[in-house]
Amino acid sequence: MLTLTHRLQPDPIVSVSLILSLTAEERTRSRHRFSANTGRPVYLNLPRGTVLRGGDLLQSEEEPTVLVRVAAKPEPVITVSGETPFDLLRAAYHLGNRHVSLEITPDYLRLSPDSVLESMLKQLGLKVKAEVAPFEPEAGAYGHAHPHRHASFAPSH
Repeated sequence: MLTLTHRLQPDPIVSVSLILSLTAEERTRSRHRFSANTGRPVYLNLPRGTVLRGGDLLQSEEEPTVLVRVAAKPEPVITVSGETPFDLLRAAYHLGNRHVSLEITPDYLRLSPDSVLESMLKQLGLKVKAEVAPFEPEAGAYGHAHPHRHASFAPSH
């Protein structure tokens, strides 16, 4: 079984041997067995707390070294849009108060399906669309965000 022990920064130009498509929840598992796109079994043996993002590269310690690209696997999601940026900001506030994993972009918010939250968002006047799409939730205020997405903020003491 191929064991992947190192996460490298995304590089779309690098040639890889395998693609590992994972849902958002699966990308939070730092030690787990999966199957790559070819069906080849792989084992993640990454530092605890590692959260992967689509595009990340994983490297084996085996010789010769094998590189694997992580892909954000499409999954059921709710995509939320509004008439104004303020609409999305207000929705993000309410969802954040409920500690919901949330993908935030300038044009939409994306979250896992939840009928109660969907109803709340509609009551706020937002457009809610159920779809199957890649889901890249924020890492959290104290998490390790990737430089290609957002800057990482450290708490001040």
